Amino acid sequence: MDFKGSDTIPGPRTEDHLPHTAETAVKIVIVGGFGVGKTTMVGSVSEIRPLTTEETMTQAGIGVDDNYGSDTKTATTVAMDFGRISITDRLVLYLFGTPGQERFWFLWNGLFEGALGAVVLLDTRRLEVSFDVIGRLEEKGVPFVIAVNSFPDAPQYPVEELRQALDLAPDVPIVACDARRRASSRDVLMTLLRFLHALATTKTPA
Repeated sequence: MDFKGSDTIPGPRTEDHLPHTAETAVKIVIVGGFGVGKTTMVGSVSEIRPLTTEETMTQAGIGVDDNYGSDTKTATTVAMDFGRISITDRLVLYLFGTPGQERFWFLWNGLFEGALGAVVLLDTRRLEVSFDVIGRLEEKGVPFVIAVNSFPDAPQYPVEELRQALDLAPDVPIVACDARRRASSRDVLMTLLRFLHALATTKTPA
């Protein structure tokens, strides 16, 4: 299957049913710390109305949840976000956004089950919140790419500096994105698919 570009990806659909031509479905998880844009990414790229489990943030979270850089955030995901995008008429991605607050991380085990790959959304204002996220993916053997989400006041670092700070393997892709834009979120998913394809090709015996 050709993953060289994203021009052939269908646009948003008006219907929610799965295309009858679909032959392969792939589960992808969107992970990251609190407030990095996971719900936004799923919502921007999904061709169906996304399922969200956002609840209003309350005073009870003060001192428990780290919302630095997300002071204007009024709701948070407490279970998962779900969306779908057709890459081709035959290949469909099911997207699962994980909750970012550490007290909900016990839900991650179920969301990771059966996942072919992951997107780690990164906020450069809070690199440290990604350390445990990346560690969990590596522990479970889930391949991933890093997507540096665009925030107005976020510092910009060279790719290799980020790679060193996150202690990433040389082959893990790091890309910039704007989770609010469908095309940008879509391109992140295409980067992940190309990475997964390259890994599969490398593991295939000659």
